[in-house]
Amino acid sequence: MPANDLQLLITAAQEAGQIAAKFWQKNPEAWDKPGGHGPVTEADLEIDRMLRSTLTAARPDYGWLSEETEDGTERLALDRTFIVDPIDGTRSFMEGSKSFSHSLAIAEKGNVIAAVVFLPMLDRLYSASLGFGAKLNDAPLTASAPADESDAVVLAAKPQLRSDYWPGGIPEVTRSYRPSLAYRLALVGQGRFDGMVTLRPSWEWDIAAGALIVSEAGGVVSDGHGQPLQFNNATPQVPGVIAAGAPLHRSLLKRRLLDHPH
Repeated sequence: MPANDLQLLITAAQEAGQIAAKFWQKNPEAWDKPGGHGPVTEADLEIDRMLRSTLTAARPDYGWLSEETEDGTERLALDRTFIVDPIDGTRSFMEGSKSFSHSLAIAEKGNVIAAVVFLPMLDRLYSASLGFGAKLNDAPLTASAPADESDAVVLAAKPQLRSDYWPGGIPEVTRSYRPSLAYRLALVGQGRFDGMVTLRPSWEWDIAAGALIVSEAGGVVSDGHGQPLQFNNATPQVPGVIAAGAPLHRSLLKRRLLDHPH
């Protein structure tokens, strides 16, 4: 990885935060995306344009995958691709909440090698590069490792703990929630929460950056079936995400896979 790839993402995320701040709590113009894909605001689109022009100018040989840019096939033939969500948690942003984030990652041959999740209104910049650990601002991160499932607090939307998802029984965890998937993953990397689960198909731009932050903090990240995550797929989705420290990840996976072991 070029040594300054991570710094490139950090600088771009900070610029995204400045744009978001212009629109935050000022009723930005918003539209509903077709196909029930949620809202998009003028801030999302302005940040997307800035990120695309800045990042692809700096790395013209990298592909581009963003929630707010129409996808093409060019990226599939390239070794490295930017995977970005200009604003993860758009509804929170529209409501004036501080818990939205900018999620930026670079994947190389399917694996994320550099990642930033930035919450500008909370001044929290999570970053990671493959093999060099994860940080919050300048402090190194370590994922938690609770001794027992019943001691764990896991970030998940309520439907994710339905019994039909868990053949081995619903996990005996305390559930909590944050609206941004990228932020949920970053919080697991930080050790503030013990795990996160989403068993719905997940868009790559929501999870690419956060997944590296968790794994570089010593946690374990897999898809909803326990397989390693792969990015820059033709259809940019993965079948859910389970992220936690190693003991809790094993425990969750055991409950998840009881009726169809590998």
